[in-house]
Formats: sequence, C-alpha cells, structure tokens
Amino acid sequence: MSTTRILDGGMSRELLRLGAELKQPEWSALALINAPDIVREVHKEFIAAGSEVITTNSYALVPFHIGEDRFWKEGPALVRLAGRLAREAADTVTNRKVLVAGSLPPVFGSYEPQNFQPSRVQDYLKVLVENLAPFVDIWLGETLSLITEGEAVREAVAASGKPFWISFTLADDEAAIGGSEPKLRSGESVEAAASWAISSGAEAFLFNCSKPEVMQAAVETAARVFRKADARIEIGVYANAFEGETGDAAANEGLHDTRDDLNDDSYSRYACSWAEAGATIIGGCCGIGAAHIHRLSKTLLR
Repeated sequence: MSTTRILDGGMSRELLRLGAELKQPEWSALALINAPDIVREVHKEFIAAGSEVITTNSYALVPFHIGEDRFWKEGPALVRLAGRLAREAADTVTNRKVLVAGSLPPVFGSYEPQNFQPSRVQDYLKVLVENLAPFVDIWLGETLSLITEGEAVREAVAASGKPFWISFTLADDEAAIGGSEPKLRSGESVEAAASWAISSGAEAFLFNCSKPEVMQAAVETAARVFRKADARIEIGVYANAFEGETGDAAANEGLHDTRDDLNDDSYSRYACSWAEAGATIIGGCCGIGAAHIHRLSKTLLR
C-alpha cells in the first residue's frame, strides 16, 4: 500500500459546502463563472487532505451542461480558467509534488453511451485539450461509459506529449452489486475494456462514479487481464456516494442524493479493499469530500 497515489474527491458537493451556487444544467461550471475563488479553495482543501493529484473543474464544460452556443463563445476561456485555478493551487505546495489532471468528460453526457457521436466528438474535445494543455501534467478521461469514448480521448490527446489515464464508470445495479460480471454502463465487459487499455498506451486504467460495492470485482478483473499480458498499467478507483439508481437519470437533470452510511471511515475501508485487490491510485468522486480523502490518505499511506 505504500505506493498508493491519492486522488482528490468530488468537486460539486465541496463547492456547495463552501458557499458556491450550483444548479442544473450548468452544475459545477457555474462556479467557474460566479465563484472561481471557491473552485481554487476546493483544490487547496483536497491538497491539504493529502491529494497528490487534483483534477481540473472542467467536467461540466461541454454543451451537454452549458449549451452549444455558450460552449463555443465562452467555453475556451472557462476551460483555461479551470486549468489555471488547479495549477495555481498545485503550485502553492512546496514540500511535495502535486500533479494536475485535465478532466476530459463524456462529451455527450454522463451515463449516456447511446448518445455518443463519433463524427462530432473530436471538435468538442479539441477545445478542452487545447485550452487545458498549458496547465496539466496528465490527461484524465473520466466517467466514460463505453470503450469508444476512451478511444476518442486517446485520439484527442495523442499529439499533446502528455500521459493519459482512462476511467470508466461501471454498471452498479443490483445484479452488479450481487456479483455479476463487472461491466461498463454500455454493457461492455471490464475485461474487454482492460484489453483495449493495453493497446491504447494509457498509463492508468481506472473506475469512477459508481458505487463502491462494485469496484473491487472490477479491479480484480483488470489486474488479472494485465498480469496475463504482462502489462504495466496502474489501476485506480474513485467511487461516488450516490444513493439509489443512477443509470436512468440524465446527469444534468436534478441532483442525486448522497448516502448517509458512506462516511469517511466506511469509505476508507472500501479503499483498503481496492488497494489489496491491486489498485494503486485511489480517491473519490461525487459526494466524497475532503474529509473522506484525509481519512483514506492516512489509512492507505500508514
């Protein structure tokens, strides 16, 4: 466990906790517009909690959240701002290295694999990549629901010269929690996604924005695929704290409730199980705050 790298947690609930206004459909993008200092402060709180990698607040900077017209008019400047705020927070640390990951979200919506448009995806990703590039150390394609979304991220960052990580969101319905074969929300198997990752050149293969109960089986599957191929790819996990089903609701409609039972102690116990299964990059997604990250960093790095 001593080699574990600690990610940050979810941005949105921490923004709310510090007083930023969040509403749909803009969600966390609204804080960049109205309260950028709070965005910077959230990054700093995660760093203070032990995060070694912080993620730019660029997840909602896509037409799915801010609209097509605003994306083309204001998107580049907002993306640059997201990158700059994360970079500034990371650069205040003098006693250790904090990396900035450039968030590249599912352009056509979280949990919406059926909406993927291969003919348009690169036009949108180009805006994110070009404007984040001066500020980030690594790319993080996150909450991706199908392998083709991962391939689109790989293509978008290929000329940047920076390493990239790919993170998929998992089916987390009752069947998945009950022990069925781990799958992406598209229905594709984790085994197939891990095999794709080997050929993609990704430095890390992660799972995020799914319930913590389904993560261990996915890590074990990926670790098995990588061992068989003798592939040196890190595995990571950052689960969410959503309550109930998430797959049937669009990510820009309403707010998901978060679980009362998933406190910092219980989340850190899940994190230990992921590390024991082979994960070396661990953090949190929606609803996992600085207190959770502080606890798991102390536990995993002990």
